[in-house]
Amino acid sequence: MGIIINVGRQFGSGGLGVANEIGKKLHVKVYDKELISKAAEESGFSKELFMKTDEKRNLFNLSSYFVTGRFGAIHNYIGDNDLFKIQSDVIRKIAEEGSAIFVGRCSNYILRDMKCLDVFVTAPMEDRIKRVAERSNLSPEDAKSLIEKNDRTRETYYNFFTFGNWGSSTDYDLCIDSSVLGIEGTAEFIIEFGKKAGLI
Repeated sequence: MGIIINVGRQFGSGGLGVANEIGKKLHVKVYDKELISKAAEESGFSKELFMKTDEKRNLFNLSSYFVTGRFGAIHNYIGDNDLFKIQSDVIRKIAEEGSAIFVGRCSNYILRDMKCLDVFVTAPMEDRIKRVAERSNLSPEDAKSLIEKNDRTRETYYNFFTFGNWGSSTDYDLCIDSSVLGIEGTAEFIIEFGKKAGLI
């Protein structure tokens, strides 16, 4: 069995950066947007459909998104549960094949019966505003609005599919504030924690 790490994160907390840093240090592939491509490939739907529904809840008309017809008989609409099932199957398949780091997408819930290190990355609002404003060239006000919108979307998605509470310490092995040690320091701390816990 390989190393499986699931990283949940507040928007703007640097969670993806932390995951990438862990991946670099452990030589383990990080799956974020790649999961969308893989899910599309596995299901025969276009990547655009998965991009539009990524960590969001929606109902979509299939006609403009269905590309290869590998599902056989198709219905006019595909709902959240169908898309979640496709993506879950992709996550499970990757995890069963070897080491992987998954960012978001309820992976800690999907892989709850496997040996995984489940982490949630947070940061104070002012740090998150600064990061998002800089990387997206936004005013602090617009950055704050974007953060709040994305956090609400992720929370709704996670809570709906997992029956849990997004960001709640009871759903993770470790919740960590990335502003304390920085991106690299946070990654190192998580690795050290994982080793001591026997999960890495």
